Amino acid sequence: MADRGASALSLPDDWPAHPDPILALNRMGSFDWDLDTGLMHMDAQAHDIFDVRPDEYDDHPETLAQRVPPDESRRLDTAVSQALKDGSENYGAYFRVRRRDGSLRWTHTQGYIRRDDTGRPRRIIGIVRDATRELAESDARSDEAAQDEARRQQTSVVELTTAALAHARTVQDVIDVLKDTHGLTHLGATSLVMGLVEAGRIRLVAEGPSDSFVPGTRITRIDEPYPMSEAVRTLGPCFIESPEEFAERYPILWPHITDLNITSAAYLPLIVQARPIGAMGLLYSDRRGFTPEERNILVALGSSIAQSLQRAMFYEQEMDLAQGLQQAMLPRTIPSVPGADIAVRYRAATIGGSVGRDIGGDWYDLIPLPGGRVGAVIGDVQGHDTHAAAVMGQLRIVLRAYAAEGHTPATVMARASVFLHELDTDRSATCLYAEADLSTGVLQMVRAGHIDPLVRHTDGSCRRVTVPGGLPLGLSAEFGRLDYPVSTVELDPDETLLLCTDGLVEQPGADLDDGMRTLTALVATGPDDVRDLADRLIDVAAERGGDDDVALLLLRRRGPDSPRSGQRLQRHVAPGDPAALAEARHMIRTAVGVWGARERADDIELVADELITNALMHTEGSAIVTLRALTGSERRLRVEVEDSSSALPRRREAGESGVSGRGLLLVELLADVWGVEARGGGKAVWCEFVVPDHD
Repeated sequence: MADRGASALSLPDDWPAHPDPILALNRMGSFDWDLDTGLMHMDAQAHDIFDVRPDEYDDHPETLAQRVPPDESRRLDTAVSQALKDGSENYGAYFRVRRRDGSLRWTHTQGYIRRDDTGRPRRIIGIVRDATRELAESDARSDEAAQDEARRQQTSVVELTTAALAHARTVQDVIDVLKDTHGLTHLGATSLVMGLVEAGRIRLVAEGPSDSFVPGTRITRIDEPYPMSEAVRTLGPCFIESPEEFAERYPILWPHITDLNITSAAYLPLIVQARPIGAMGLLYSDRRGFTPEERNILVALGSSIAQSLQRAMFYEQEMDLAQGLQQAMLPRTIPSVPGADIAVRYRAATIGGSVGRDIGGDWYDLIPLPGGRVGAVIGDVQGHDTHAAAVMGQLRIVLRAYAAEGHTPATVMARASVFLHELDTDRSATCLYAEADLSTGVLQMVRAGHIDPLVRHTDGSCRRVTVPGGLPLGLSAEFGRLDYPVSTVELDPDETLLLCTDGLVEQPGADLDDGMRTLTALVATGPDDVRDLADRLIDVAAERGGDDDVALLLLRRRGPDSPRSGQRLQRHVAPGDPAALAEARHMIRTAVGVWGARERADDIELVADELITNALMHTEGSAIVTLRALTGSERRLRVEVEDSSSALPRRREAGESGVSGRGLLLVELLADVWGVEARGGGKAVWCEFVVPDHD
């Protein structure tokens, strides 16, 4: 005997915990047959139909051989095998079961075959029922034609039910399957209504055809004299077999539907685990009354629709939760940035299958920084689930904190990688961080495994900006490769920087470079306004579909043509960090050119280099280099180098062959004015250069 606990673990998530009372009342049992493991779970009513006790059945179909005679077993196996081989979606068969007392009783089974994307059968879900009474008045073999017709009727219902189960993900999907003309034809009904139980009332969610709505029935109480309310109230089907019966039992409703020429109706409770979740009504105009077989079919239909609706409601609830988490992790608002137009967009993926997989770890962020600078972030945490969204939220927060503390872009990225590595998660993340001084247009960019940014120029052309990068966040810390190169780019007024995740670029059947070329062409021909351009790009992504979410950030510089007072660039240079020193030099060189001070570029670069070198050589700490554009009676550029030492610089005379001691002589000679200011426990050495106006 197989272990019962192990068998229970193999059950599907959507298997009801308790047998449906409506199935039980109609002597129907249900089964779920996992073809990969060979295990077939049956509910209590199915055990009763085969006359086996739970402790006698170990979830292996072979165990039922003691109840199914060999001839019947071979015939049943042939029907199932043929359906599996020829690609059928369902099968139906009558067979006999030998009970404990030796008597033979007719049984009927019908099953729906679920296949994977390759067409391989993986699972059979179906029902078994006692068919003895149905076949008692005639010999089963002589009534083969009638049985075939019954099979065809049941098959059409099974097809409809399984269509809802296999394809419907939302409540509206289930309703659409039932409301369309094909669905009503399978049911043989003229009109359909459906209501869901909400807060002690029934809310109508579907009626078809469109002219069948009855005023005043959009929301009804369960205790009102309507057939749908009665089905929910009594947990039993309500069959109305004639217009006279309809008028007598429901005098309030009948006058409103006489124009539909209704001759009979069936109202079915939608019950899941002994709890009503709604009711469905089928109205007919070409029949009177229902045979026992027809009632059984409709009851089975109601059970299947109820299970489908429950899964759809669970899906929608979990999607609401997941999307709420995703939105909570993204910035609630994007700050306005003087000198720039900003647009951000996020689009969730569209993935068939598991609940909660329509969200991911893509994010964007915009971080206000001191001195009028701003940090722009785009990133993508590995995975498409709520865990990816949660990791994304934590990573976004710490990256924002590191940037706000004033660290360089390379340091921000390295610290974020260490944080993710220590977060006790198996997820990595790609990221691109751009620190922008909008007054000068200078962008300092760092890339961690992410796709390159794009820049659209004022003439409408668009180009991909190649940014040297490091490993994705988390992986760079794991492998000890935390050095991220910094790239400097100038963004002219009216030029636009585009940062996005790969969901906007990747296309089925095309490589990344092809996708980047397609995106570049799309940006070049898109609207000038960044909000309109962002909408256009997201619309294209939605039209294309895809299994990845999309995050997008557009920054268009609106900076003035000439520098204003208060424009500032700043760089942190640590001792023994030649890369940081080179970055500071490059920042100064670029800013001097952008601010229109090329005539004094050599003087400014040389003086700044001397001040930085002195700070690093004669103090034990780092140097903070600041470059400002000042206006007044004349345009000036101011260079400040701040360190942690309170010792004032001393001018020394250098010998004939000496090198040391010439620093302050150069500052005095080349700068128009210079000085020293106390800064907390340290000092700042500064100098200013008059820059000619070029009107």
